[in-house]
Amino acid sequence: PRLPAEAMPRHVAIVMDGNGRWAAARGLPRSDGHRAGADALIDVVHGALEIGLKHLTVYAFSTENWKRPADELHALMYEIPECLRRLTDDDTTVDVRVRWAGVRSRLPADVIETLVEAERITRDRTGLTLTVCVNYGGRCEITAAAVKLAEDAVARRIDPGSVSEHAFARYLHVPELPDVDLLLRTGGDQRTSNFLPWQATYAELLFLDTPWPEMDRRDLWDAIEQYARRSRRYGSLPRIPAQLSTSGPSKP
Repeated sequence: PRLPAEAMPRHVAIVMDGNGRWAAARGLPRSDGHRAGADALIDVVHGALEIGLKHLTVYAFSTENWKRPADELHALMYEIPECLRRLTDDDTTVDVRVRWAGVRSRLPADVIETLVEAERITRDRTGLTLTVCVNYGGRCEITAAAVKLAEDAVARRIDPGSVSEHAFARYLHVPELPDVDLLLRTGGDQRTSNFLPWQATYAELLFLDTPWPEMDRRDLWDAIEQYARRSRRYGSLPRIPAQLSTSGPSKP
């Protein structure tokens, strides 16, 4: 779709839900669902590049996901690094900068190493910033930021009276991450599940019944078109929604 620049979201965040249920409905192990979900993410990343999206953030593994069965955790700890390698491999280089939001606690050393290396080798890429939330929890992020700020205040590196929202945001996992414009969740549930509570305060919400493994770039484009038709007010008078030049993508 061809969208005017002012209608494009700057930052889309996705809760990639429904992998396990997709697999179970087909009589497959849940690990197969996560593998199919990784394929879907690769396609959506390419779609984000094609439409000109600047920031895409995905919820890959939450701090609550450690409650999953051991075999599923093992599959996730394999698929997440493998997906990143597919995006950063020299033979299939795409203009994507990878960032990691989350904490190291409990993560296997090889997963941490892959996340850190992906950040390092893509740091000069400028096309799309893909922030991968691994071992991430929104309240955990805000609490950790508050602790760091308090430590700086006690050490007199910052004046408590001068703390603003902008100053607080510098203590978050990825300080330069812009506010979320569109938060999309697949899989049928209608909740944000502790995902980017600070950054998504003013996000438009879109919930889809489609399980994540069935998503592709056309679904991303359709979601962005739906966003472009919404009225963004931020407490003021509504603007006129964008006039779109296409009727939107459709699946065969």
